[in-house]
Amino acid sequence: MRSTVVSKFLKKKTSFYLFIISGTGASALTYYNTLNPNRNRHSLLDVITTSFNGVLRSSRSLYTITANVVDYKYSLQGLLKDTDEYAQVLSEVHLRSAKRILKLCEVNQGFYIKAGQFVASVRQVPKEYSSTLASLQDQAVPCSFEAVKEVLISNLGSDLNEIFISIDEQPIAAASIAQVHRALLKDHQEVVLKIQYPGLKNRMKMDIATMSLLAKCVTWFFPEYRFQWMVSEFSKVIALELDFLQEARNSVTTAVNFKHNNRIRVPKVFQELTTSQVLTMEYCTGRRVDDLDYIREMGIDPRKVAKVLVEAFAEMIFVHGFVHGDPHPVLLDHGIYKTLDEEFRVNYCQLWKALVLLDSHKIQQVAQHFGIGKYAKYLSLIFTGRTINSRSAFGEGMSVEEKTNLKQEVKSLSMGDVSEFMESLPSEFLTVLRTDALVRSLTSKLGSSQRERLVVYANYALHGLSLKPDSDSGNYFVSNGVRTRIMSRIGHLQVRLVLELLQLLWWVRDTRQALITWSKQITRLVNHHHTPISVIS
Repeated sequence: MRSTVVSKFLKKKTSFYLFIISGTGASALTYYNTLNPNRNRHSLLDVITTSFNGVLRSSRSLYTITANVVDYKYSLQGLLKDTDEYAQVLSEVHLRSAKRILKLCEVNQGFYIKAGQFVASVRQVPKEYSSTLASLQDQAVPCSFEAVKEVLISNLGSDLNEIFISIDEQPIAAASIAQVHRALLKDHQEVVLKIQYPGLKNRMKMDIATMSLLAKCVTWFFPEYRFQWMVSEFSKVIALELDFLQEARNSVTTAVNFKHNNRIRVPKVFQELTTSQVLTMEYCTGRRVDDLDYIREMGIDPRKVAKVLVEAFAEMIFVHGFVHGDPHPVLLDHGIYKTLDEEFRVNYCQLWKALVLLDSHKIQQVAQHFGIGKYAKYLSLIFTGRTINSRSAFGEGMSVEEKTNLKQEVKSLSMGDVSEFMESLPSEFLTVLRTDALVRSLTSKLGSSQRERLVVYANYALHGLSLKPDSDSGNYFVSNGVRTRIMSRIGHLQVRLVLELLQLLWWVRDTRQALITWSKQITRLVNHHHTPISVIS
């Protein structure tokens, strides 16, 4: 009934939206005229085209966000927050709003696809949004080869035949900001060309401005819904991803960090054929890391793949302090990386050590350092799935009683509390949270359990605490100071003992379960062979 009222309201306001769209278009053209008084006729055409497309994209965004705001405002009006009815209606509004945003992203494409992916990867958004927008992960429409060829020519030179024997016009992959083509160099080396879509930077500026404006509008209507932090973080991320020279540097750094790991291969970058819009790398054969059919066909245990994956990202976070911020099922994209401040890296390692031991004092201390002391008690829940006063073992989740108590406690939290929590987080923390969420999703598809991931994280956190970066060489060495080393070693042994005991208990439990299953199978088999056979004469 409430959703019907909202639909009727939106239909009545159609003329108002058309007026707003027209006004926005006129304003956009006036703005460009002011910025470009001496442009030629060709650039004027480009400006008009860009403005018109921008107005269309912005107007769709305006309509979608307005529809969502009206939906929330009228659907929840008069309902008491602590009731089951409120929770049910709120979930329904979340889902309707998420579907509208999904449609917007699919129509606007480009950065909207990227923004939708970004929102889906943030664990703190309502599950209706993350599950609905997750379908954007593989959605991207490639450009024509003629369009991207212009980008190649403007970046590598007009005569591509001097560089390449051939370029495959059919892309082997397409994403939200670029598409990838196979090519053959003059020396017969197979390479791939990651080519940025034409006109992307201009569209980005208008799209980011639109998203920022809409985020402010939402906050104006609903003060507790503050998403400016998300737009701000997204704009930083996308600016980095648009610079392919930075991506090349990230790729080289990652290759150096993992040079002793024969399970991880980073494609070579051809620096002389790489610009801010074109990235040239060696061609490597492979499959998506979550391609279960292929993995099983090759006789590989998917859980072993998951373990390699978790170990790689744990090493990035806890040891290197150089973190892939956008891990997809194909791990060849090095556009988004975050260099963790050394103090943050050490404190994050300390947090994980405290999470293993459920050391509430240390968790509070580290949370205070991160600026989120008010929400310290929720860190254990966010990262390990158990409350700070849990009686469950590390990696075991929560008991039924704990879940019931938590459900009651969470009811007291408002969206304003979530917004405050996210706004308070350091940028490095947001990156780690996002990376962890994406790694969880991938490992879950591969059949890996939560406890396996948590144990890997805990072990690498201990490893990260025993190492300190040498500012001159960039290598790692054991912390100096005899007393510091002794106390640190005792603490590490304590955590290691807990982890080893847990591993032993899990092994005993799993072995017992396997024996019970095997015993039941044997019993059924024996009973089957001794079943009396009736003979009818």
